[in-house]
Amino acid sequence: MARAKRLLDLIEILRRHRYPVTGAALADELKVSVRTLYRDIALLQGQGADIDGEPGLGYVLRPGFMLPPLMFSEDEIEALVLGSRWVADRTADLRLSAAARNALAKIAAVLPRDLRDSVDATALLVGPRAAPTAGETGLPEIRQAIRDERKIEITYQDAQGAGTSRLVWPFAVAFFDHARIVCAWCELRQDYRHFRVDRIASLASTEDRYPRRRHVLMKEWRETLEPPPG
Repeated sequence: MARAKRLLDLIEILRRHRYPVTGAALADELKVSVRTLYRDIALLQGQGADIDGEPGLGYVLRPGFMLPPLMFSEDEIEALVLGSRWVADRTADLRLSAAARNALAKIAAVLPRDLRDSVDATALLVGPRAAPTAGETGLPEIRQAIRDERKIEITYQDAQGAGTSRLVWPFAVAFFDHARIVCAWCELRQDYRHFRVDRIASLASTEDRYPRRRHVLMKEWRETLEPPPG
């Protein structure tokens, strides 16, 4: 059993017990030697796990311990690597791309050696980027407006190139291979609308917060996507 998986299992076993468990019992459940069990306990304590006890008396995990990044499983590591690389390599949002690379580097820095090596050697790869989409320079501003729950003013062009001025309440961005879509309430249409970022000719952030919370807009929008009953 890989050490990372064994440490995760050890934490879960300790969580199940309210009273001290002997090292021998823990070692037997993990199918390892008592010496290996003691080393694992010391490693977890060094990572911040509040494990009380000592050999011969037993061990108990105090409430409140959160799993550190090194406790990711191999499947979780592969998912994080694949997702981070997709964002880093496939989005035109340069700030988001740089953030994905930084996050992956921070994750790799705290992994145990065997999993750290697997980050670079992962067999899950991101395919080549499609031709870059022009006109997506406003993505960071849109993401900031979503965080702040603020309205933005845009000039939006339709497929024929005709532009209209809109005041919208952005609450989500959908990332597709060939387009980024802003989900928003449009004051002009008084309804939910989807806007391709590459068709936004101009964008200006405002200081006006939209009157409803973002999670409320998201819930209402999702309901509009559901088919009618019956």
